[in-house]
Amino acid sequence: MSDLDLIIIGAGPAGLTAAQYGARANLKVLVIEQLSVGGQALIIDVLENYPGNTALIDEAGNEKAPPRSGYEFAMDLHRQAESFGASFLFGAVNSVKKENDCFVVGITDGTKHKTSAVIIATGAKPRRLGIPGESEFSGRGVSYCATCDGNFFKNKKIFVIGGGDAACDEARYLSKLTKTVVIVHRRDEFRAQKALIKRTLENPNIEVLLNTVIKEIKGEQKVSAVVLENKKTGEISEECASAVFVFAGTVPQSSIAKDLNAALDEDGYIITDKKMSTNIPGLYAAGDVRSGAFRQVVTAAADGAAAAHYAAGYIDELKS
Repeated sequence: MSDLDLIIIGAGPAGLTAAQYGARANLKVLVIEQLSVGGQALIIDVLENYPGNTALIDEAGNEKAPPRSGYEFAMDLHRQAESFGASFLFGAVNSVKKENDCFVVGITDGTKHKTSAVIIATGAKPRRLGIPGESEFSGRGVSYCATCDGNFFKNKKIFVIGGGDAACDEARYLSKLTKTVVIVHRRDEFRAQKALIKRTLENPNIEVLLNTVIKEIKGEQKVSAVVLENKKTGEISEECASAVFVFAGTVPQSSIAKDLNAALDEDGYIITDKKMSTNIPGLYAAGDVRSGAFRQVVTAAADGAAAAHYAAGYIDELKS
């Protein structure tokens, strides 16, 4: 069993920033990631709203390079954390137990790691609609990542479900691949940032259907149609479709905190104070898994920095 100062579970922007700050505080840091470094940042085509991540402009005022993508940004964070001494392990955490002043973190490969503090930065996963056809056509026209799967549907009719930042961002990305993108949103107005809404509504390749829900996704081997319901009139209609991209919110990945009896809000997000500390001493949460988070890359990074900073203070107190 390895002895560590700090274990960070999750390698999205929050976890990667926490790793950097923890390592720079001279802590022995291990980041455990189940899938791939970057988290949901990997699906961001252009990370245009991160401070300083702007297009590269030459002296003549011409754009030499666009802002970095979420993937490029995540890879930079990964390299930076490693350069300060953070270690990375790829695997799934299947248990976290607190024993006196230490945590024991178990991995599915059978290994266990002992640490003074833990930061949960596991993020959130896309929320499913739970309608007929969604699971049946997942990977065959139903997707939750435009940058991952959009290229399969060039010049096709694409439906985007949702009304937040993600739905608007991804619809705009898809509008570069086809002239027929339809956003379906159940409310009478978008929940996204105003600048995003403006650009979405002004995009000639995007059609918007408000007060509308998708009732069913149809097809044989792949998606071929969607059934829509107008919430105001009750009218049911069916339209041809080649793909349905779902951006209907997220579900927190907070089972680890629940197993430790950490406090959660009514939606399952981890409750913390301003120091990112949970009700369990030594256990912190950062990023999209945290209750009340703005759920942006910049705020996830800020959460990660704060969590590592206060975890370092907690560890110093334990050692002294």
